[in-house]
Amino acid sequence: MKQILSDRRGNLSLMTAILLVPLIGSAGLALDVGRAMQVKAHLQAAADSAALAALSEQSKGIILASATTQDGRAVLSETEANLIFKQNSLVASDVKITKAEMTVSKTGKEMTATVSFDASIATSLMRVLGQETIGVKGTSKAIYQIASKKDFFMVLDNSPSMGVGATQKDIDTLMANTPDKCAFACHIVSEKGVEDKNSYYNLAKRLSVTTRINVVAKAAAALMKEAGATQRFAGQFRFATYSFGKTAQDKKMAVVQELTESLSTASTSTSAVDLMSIPYQSYNDDQQTPFDDVLKDVKKEMNREGAFNEDDGRDSVVFFVSDGVADHAKATACKKKKTGTRCMEPIDIDYCTAIKEAGATIAVLYTTYLPLPTNGFYNSWIKPFQGEIGNRMSQCATPGYYFEVSPTGGIEDAMKALFQKAIGSARLVT
Repeated sequence: MKQILSDRRGNLSLMTAILLVPLIGSAGLALDVGRAMQVKAHLQAAADSAALAALSEQSKGIILASATTQDGRAVLSETEANLIFKQNSLVASDVKITKAEMTVSKTGKEMTATVSFDASIATSLMRVLGQETIGVKGTSKAIYQIASKKDFFMVLDNSPSMGVGATQKDIDTLMANTPDKCAFACHIVSEKGVEDKNSYYNLAKRLSVTTRINVVAKAAAALMKEAGATQRFAGQFRFATYSFGKTAQDKKMAVVQELTESLSTASTSTSAVDLMSIPYQSYNDDQQTPFDDVLKDVKKEMNREGAFNEDDGRDSVVFFVSDGVADHAKATACKKKKTGTRCMEPIDIDYCTAIKEAGATIAVLYTTYLPLPTNGFYNSWIKPFQGEIGNRMSQCATPGYYFEVSPTGGIEDAMKALFQKAIGSARLVT
């Protein structure tokens, strides 16, 4: 009896038997909970896709909502969301979706899509603890600013500085073929309208050099064509185009295209925007980039077109494309050093602020002012504030509507990206 009572050799087996059930349950908990997390992530992704799809620009519900002022539920979009969720939520036979609800509604110019789900997942080892299923749930919410009627006012800087070669290769080609190593394709046309065949503008044409204004005009025209293919109903988008003047003698904003809903007409006229001509070198002390005056004139023109009339249901967007350096007469308020009354400085954002405060969005595309280290004038006058130019252009823009691109860095793509942002896009908020 003493030997039996003192024998401990069976303890391990006994303890193992006692602990086996909770050990299996614990292992099952880790296994089943891990799988539940994977299933939830899969269903959450399906819900996100459904919410975004319900608010996509191709959604029938969005197209219908964009053409009406009525608020309420968008049943067509809910149906689309439900279909997308079903297609993407298939996991395995032991996963049962117990609830899937889609609600898409319109309030004013905002569409909201909410997708909610509950699901149960059959357990494996956790069954030994009496847990037959694990439940998961989730919600996805997306919002969309309706692409309603919008007017776009394109302001294209075609001043002489935009005659710089569009790429480093273009710059190098011009510099190698001009006696003063000039990177600008100056366009000289006499005051009597006689073209100077020897001007660097014509030299650039003969050398097949592309200038920055060529790239900008082409990109703006392409954007208008895309807008025509994107609009959901006739007259949804209208465009107007302005330049800094066909000639330096204009000394004011020039109307290239009045506001029109004929986007093919707007595209054709905008594609013809070319470099401003000057009657001779150093005309008017080279003060041909008057940002202040141009932006004031643009605001007046927008006002004439009814851009700030809140009752007409149209939003106004200014597209401002420039290299960001003003060169104008500014005797007292110049932010940088002057020579006489000539002022070269980054853009004065007060004039941008006035347009924004009137109710318009400003989308700025800054075509980087390329350093010209071999140019003495650049080194003396522009280089000291080179680092400020982009920042000031960014401040001119409505927050979120600023792009900086090199001439070869995708001006056309950047314009299209700003356009898509301006007309609205769906985004997840939960």
